[in-house]
Amino acid sequence: MARDCIEHNPGIELKLRIIGNRQKDGRTYNLPTASEVAALIVGDIHEQLDTRDIVIKTQDGNLIPISELHPSYLPLQYPLLHVYGEDGYRIDIPHRGITLEFESTKKRKTTTMRQWFCYMIQDRVNHFSIINGRRLYQQYLVDTYTMIESERLFYIRCKQSVFRSETIEKLCKLKNKGNRDISRAGQRVILPSSFTGGSRYMMQNYLDAMSLCKWFGYPDIFITFTCNPNWPEIKRFLKDTNLRAEERPNISCRIFKMKLDSLIKDLKDKQPLGKVQAVFYTVEYQKRGLPHAHICIFLHPDSKLSSVEDIDPKISAEISNKDEVLVLYSLVKDFMIHCPCGAYNPKCSCMIDNKCSKNFPKRFSENTCVDTDGFHIYKSSDNGRYVDKSGFDLDNGYVVPYNKYLLKRYQGHINVKWCNQSGSIKYLFIYINKGPDRTTISVGKDNNHDEQEDVVDEIKEYYDCRYLSACEATWRILDEDVDNVLEKESVSTSMFTSWMKCSQLYEEARQLTYVEFPTKFTWKLEQKRLERRKSGFSIGRIHAVSPALGEAYFLRVLLNKVKGPKSFENIRTVNGKLHETFRDACFELGLLDDDSKYIEAIKEVSHSGTGFYIRSLFVTMLTSHSLSRPDVVWNNTWELLSDGILYNQRRILNSPDLALPDEEIKNLTLCEIEKILLRNANTLKNFETMPFPD
Repeated sequence: MARDCIEHNPGIELKLRIIGNRQKDGRTYNLPTASEVAALIVGDIHEQLDTRDIVIKTQDGNLIPISELHPSYLPLQYPLLHVYGEDGYRIDIPHRGITLEFESTKKRKTTTMRQWFCYMIQDRVNHFSIINGRRLYQQYLVDTYTMIESERLFYIRCKQSVFRSETIEKLCKLKNKGNRDISRAGQRVILPSSFTGGSRYMMQNYLDAMSLCKWFGYPDIFITFTCNPNWPEIKRFLKDTNLRAEERPNISCRIFKMKLDSLIKDLKDKQPLGKVQAVFYTVEYQKRGLPHAHICIFLHPDSKLSSVEDIDPKISAEISNKDEVLVLYSLVKDFMIHCPCGAYNPKCSCMIDNKCSKNFPKRFSENTCVDTDGFHIYKSSDNGRYVDKSGFDLDNGYVVPYNKYLLKRYQGHINVKWCNQSGSIKYLFIYINKGPDRTTISVGKDNNHDEQEDVVDEIKEYYDCRYLSACEATWRILDEDVDNVLEKESVSTSMFTSWMKCSQLYEEARQLTYVEFPTKFTWKLEQKRLERRKSGFSIGRIHAVSPALGEAYFLRVLLNKVKGPKSFENIRTVNGKLHETFRDACFELGLLDDDSKYIEAIKEVSHSGTGFYIRSLFVTMLTSHSLSRPDVVWNNTWELLSDGILYNQRRILNSPDLALPDEEIKNLTLCEIEKILLRNANTLKNFETMPFPD
């Protein structure tokens, strides 16, 4: 065994070489080594995060390393699932009816890893299937998806030259400072937004969600929909087996996806909550074994819940009458009761400092109302109704808000809440798009401590403590392939230049700004051109640009104002006069008078940025001496800069009902700004017009 060799020869050095293509017959090569398999992690873990190897010992005692792409890997790793020792995945499997020599019009002739594993995890009649492997099948799913993900990340790592960039100015500065090797400058390893689950992917989703708010206003309804392992469809499928729902995650995921699609369709067509303008959702797992979806709904202005009287017919937080509606009573008992906590169960997972983190039980209220902080309190009367849950009698204070129609139709946990806190919407979106689950582990020391600079490796950060369940692995395997845009022409640049070309051809295009353009025109990716929309519309968004970038920032300011330019010169033209820079054009339009542009920048970023981010932006403006009158900017934006201050104080003091006067909130905000300045070797005392915290 490889492990025994290492124990007997601790000083041995092994060099592993990845062998991806078959060189010998599978039956001959596998036979003598099938029972002698060991997993071995070799070398610096920080350099080998995207590679794994399996080492086999031959009959003559030699160690042979093979990679996860080797056809022998899966039958050697899972002999109980590959009982005949048949080949696993290899990179040259052709599609059905196609040989490698056959000329095909298809872009891809060979099968992808995801397609092959989708084929493998299908149920087959009168044929041995790996899906009956119970816990081993779950391990198989996780293992195979990590193979798929590793392959994609390895490809991205090999294409870093496409992403890596740095300004000429910074390269010159590095060279002038005496750095001999400036080839390491720039961000070394980038995980693009096209990779599902990465930080850039989540940020793009978050910004897209905030763009919906600019168009439709804030969302009205927030729904959490959880998969129910006892759905009749799942039980009917497993009735002739000894398997449980969690042992067949492929079935649970598929049925949940169908239910989720049906729920979205019902919300739009049957309108149980009102006429819907837009819906977006995300699916996550959170180590619970079953998927659940967070859904935000934007209602039509005619269906807005404008008053508390409109809420009661849509949202209920009470136990139904058992004698009148027995079915609804049972559903509320099974799915919409918060687990017993507090005095009933002090060791419940929701208990923090002897208090429920979800604030259960809720206090009784005879009518739906809104408290002083703008949070809703649903009607939950003390009518004597209760349900028996885990041996405890729980009343209306433990009911999770729900919609009666949706609960009866989908028979699962489906929490429905009214969104009326405009200031907290961005935190809701940040929570929804927070990214994959992780867990805490201890990692060994880094062997690269002698490097001169810390290199940001986004692929490593994505791997760091990543938690992958069998359910999520199944969802990703069965999902469609993600478009790879690494080698495509820059879509944003092509759309931008096409916008100006359309302004030369169409009168209608000359009445639109760059953000408004997608409402009337659509981008044809294959033809690299824009066409008039025949139906529907799309919402445009421009990426945020820091004021520190100079001309790029001023160009973005103009793109929100200028309509239908035919060239870059037209963007810089104001009242018939061509200006040399975008900054001059902004100044001529009156966009740079006093500090109004900085006030507008803070207001704009407040729609999507956290309180800490907004305060950091303000500190950047101070330290760069961009503000002519910092006190004026402070007085006009302090309410935005104080975002999250009151919430943090409530958490620190463990007082959910804490209320502070404006002067106290201002003082706390200035304290936070002073802390950021001190970390940058500065202080508010250096800015004479700015107030200083007590």
